[in-house]
Amino acid sequence: MSPIRVFRSRTSVPAAAAVAVAGTLLLTGCSGEPKAAAGEDKGFVQGTGQITKVPAGERKAAPDIGGETVSDGKVRLSDYRGEVVVVNVWGSWCPPCRAEASHFAEVARDMKGRGVRFLGINTRDLDKAPAKAFERSYDLPYPNLYDPDGRQMLKFPKGTLSLQTIPSTLVIDRKGRIAVQVLDELGEDELRSLITPVLAEK
Repeated sequence: MSPIRVFRSRTSVPAAAAVAVAGTLLLTGCSGEPKAAAGEDKGFVQGTGQITKVPAGERKAAPDIGGETVSDGKVRLSDYRGEVVVVNVWGSWCPPCRAEASHFAEVARDMKGRGVRFLGINTRDLDKAPAKAFERSYDLPYPNLYDPDGRQMLKFPKGTLSLQTIPSTLVIDRKGRIAVQVLDELGEDELRSLITPVLAEK
């Protein structure tokens, strides 16, 4: 069973410093010890398996990320205000992302009519072509922001999303607050079990 902890607030990192950190991570392949040649797995760091469920009174607002999508459209998180939103960070080069993609696609289709929306963030694909191929291969039925340098991720409160841990997933409540954080690959049943309690909230 994945460890569960309570999310605690932390001091924000200045924007310039955050961008510098992102650049360093991109150059070093996150872990500093890439596990594959360039264009393959990009040295992703295996998820910790940690799940953080945040009590309603302690939740932080998610930033209104938005912009260009992998499929050349436009989307903003605020487009889905009033619904539960699952934000999933992935890269086409990441084996655990490929492993969980079909589960996310299935749950997204099944729960859309119940007030649950999905929004992906594609990161560290420096060209859209492999990201577009990933969308097609797994038939992702939701938009995916194109975020090659991690700028969208850096808008979230410190400690919420990690450029070092991909895939990562957030469940955002109807009020636009971060209710669940996962730093690991998710299967279909576990994903549903994290969404359902947030969806049941009034």
